[in-house]
Amino acid sequence: MTDIGMLQVLMSTYNGAKYIEAQLDSILSQPYQPIRILIRDDGSTDNTIAIIHRYQEQHPDVIQLIQGDNVGVVPSFWSLMQHADQTAEYFCFCDQDDVWMTHKAEQAVQLLSTMQEQQSTNLHTPSSNLVDKHKNEHSLACMICTDTQLTDGQLNPTAIWPGMPNLQASFYNALIQNIAVGATVSFNRAALQLLMNKSHSVNINNLQMHDWWMYLVISCFGNVHFEHTPSIYYRQHGGNAVGGEWTIAQKLKKKWNSFLKHRGDKSLLVKQAEEFKRIYGEQMCDKEMIRQVNDFIAPRSTFWSRVRYLRTCRLFRQSITEQLLFRFLILIGYI
Repeated sequence: MTDIGMLQVLMSTYNGAKYIEAQLDSILSQPYQPIRILIRDDGSTDNTIAIIHRYQEQHPDVIQLIQGDNVGVVPSFWSLMQHADQTAEYFCFCDQDDVWMTHKAEQAVQLLSTMQEQQSTNLHTPSSNLVDKHKNEHSLACMICTDTQLTDGQLNPTAIWPGMPNLQASFYNALIQNIAVGATVSFNRAALQLLMNKSHSVNINNLQMHDWWMYLVISCFGNVHFEHTPSIYYRQHGGNAVGGEWTIAQKLKKKWNSFLKHRGDKSLLVKQAEEFKRIYGEQMCDKEMIRQVNDFIAPRSTFWSRVRYLRTCRLFRQSITEQLLFRFLILIGYI
């Protein structure tokens, strides 16, 4: 395809010496060019830095390294976005232990480019205020995410994951569920500017995950597309910060572990929604979106107040089971 803009890869690393070479090789061998790689190391204590330095010597104009303290996944990726090259047209999140499929970069750019070209026919979407504000051909914030090919530690395929959404990507979904696998997420410059160029600093402690926050923000003001074609080999090796699950046992285990982890704080979803309203509330122009956010974060102290809320609630999860669970958790006051 014709080169239509530089793509910058935003990779966070932490003790990834075992797998990072395969990942870097898969990025550097992408047919699409130009690609640049910005790596932030999150305080590795193994041989990760030495490996990155070796690749820098071989590709001095392609790879840039930021060495940081160990702050965790979300702050590390947030820092990468803060240091991203805003002259780049497109950006991809990247994990250290996966492998990109050959079409990954080209597909991302093609989809994002098509979404941008279509914005002139979407002037009556909630993002129209951004189109008027920026007045440029790439002003619509666009984001894509894809399925993954789950593999074992040796890249032997196991399953396609997550295999959703069953329903279209939507702000009403993003408030209570994330469909974006961070390692597959790609976005354009307008999306980066929407996320980073704010007068109020985002309290990232109130974010569930950086990819979830991106889905929430861009589904409100831009365009989100889920592509049902895997773009990465998503290596599952027991040390993943976030992993996929494809058997019933794995799904139940993940739900149970999530419950144990968060049972002391029942308002994580509400906190993220409140943070969204604090940062972006004044920019929202869709009256129904505003009402749904306000109703979701409002206190519901009685059973009947929860019943009344559910009668007008438009928020949804991607499966009937998940939707029933959400409504049950509302009724018992857990959310």
